[in-house]
Amino acid sequence: MKNSRPQRLGRRAFTGLAAGLGLAVALSACGGSSDPLKNAPASSAGASGGATSLVVGSADFPESQIIAELYAGALNANGITATTKPNIGSREVYFKAVQDGSVDVVPDYSGNLLLYVNKQATEVSAGDIAKALPGKLPDGLGVLDVSKAEDKDAMVVTKATAEKYQLKSIEDLAKVCSQIVVGAPATFAERAYGLPGLKKNYNCEPKKLEPFSDGGGPVTLKALLEDQVQVADIYTTTPSIADNDLVVLDDPKNNFIAQQVLPLYNKAKMTDKAKQALNSVSSILTTDDLINLNRAVSGSQKQDAKTAAAAWLKDKGIVK
Repeated sequence: MKNSRPQRLGRRAFTGLAAGLGLAVALSACGGSSDPLKNAPASSAGASGGATSLVVGSADFPESQIIAELYAGALNANGITATTKPNIGSREVYFKAVQDGSVDVVPDYSGNLLLYVNKQATEVSAGDIAKALPGKLPDGLGVLDVSKAEDKDAMVVTKATAEKYQLKSIEDLAKVCSQIVVGAPATFAERAYGLPGLKKNYNCEPKKLEPFSDGGGPVTLKALLEDQVQVADIYTTTPSIADNDLVVLDDPKNNFIAQQVLPLYNKAKMTDKAKQALNSVSSILTTDDLINLNRAVSGSQKQDAKTAAAAWLKDKGIVK
C-alpha cells in the first residue's frame, strides 16, 4: 500500500517525511508525430486556462518514482513541460501536496486512496473501487483512468516457513498468528488492511510488529530470509518474491483490496491534452511491466527511475 502503495507504499504509505525534494527535468518535448495525442490541441480544463507546465510528484518508494517518470515522460512527449518532484513522503504528505498545488499530479493506488478519503469504504473489487473513488475526493481533486497494473500489499513467507506451519493462506496463518512476528511499515499498525484488518477479518493477532521503513525492500527481505520476522508485508510487484521463491499467502476474505495504479491530480492546471497523455500510460501499463521496471531499478541493473521509465516509454511507442 502499496498504502501510499504505501505501501502499497501508500502501494502504499510510509511514515517517512519528504526526502530530497529536488526537481528533475523530464524528457524534452518531442517534435511532430502522427500520434493523435501529440497533435491534439491543448484545452482549457482548469482554472488556470490551460497551463502547459506540470509538476509530477511521487511517494517515497522506487515504484512510485518510476511511475512518476512515466507520467512526466508521456507529458513531455505530448508537448506539455513536466518536471518531477520525487520522494515527497507517504500519502498523508503527497495528498496534501496535490491539494495545495505544490505538485499537480502523483501516481496512486485505487483501493488505498479510496480508504484514505473514505475510511468507511466497503468496496473491494477493482470495478467497484474505480466507480466509488471520484465521488469521494475533495473538491479540486480528480483521478484519471485506472491501469491494468496492480500493486497490492501481500502477506509473504519463505518456503521454509510455509512448510513448517502448513501455510497457504492468511486463514492458515491465523492458526499460528500468536507465534509470528510481522515485518511491515510502522503504519501497518493503524491502517485498515494492517493489524486491524488481520484481526477483524482473520482473528489474527501477531506476536509482534517489527517496523521497517523500506516498504518491503531489501531490509525487510533480509529480515524475512534470516527469520527475524516470519511474515512480511511485501508488495506484489516486488521482484524479490519470485527471485527468492517466496510464498504469497492467499487472501480469501479480501483484506487487501484491489490496488490499480492511477493518477491523482489537481484540477486547476490539468488540461484535456494532459489527461490524454496520462491515460495513454494507464492504457498500456501492466503488473508485469511494474515488476520488470522495479527489477531494472532495484535489481542488479541499478538503473535510475528516469532511465528505466524512458526505456519503457520508447518501447511502448509513447516516446519516439
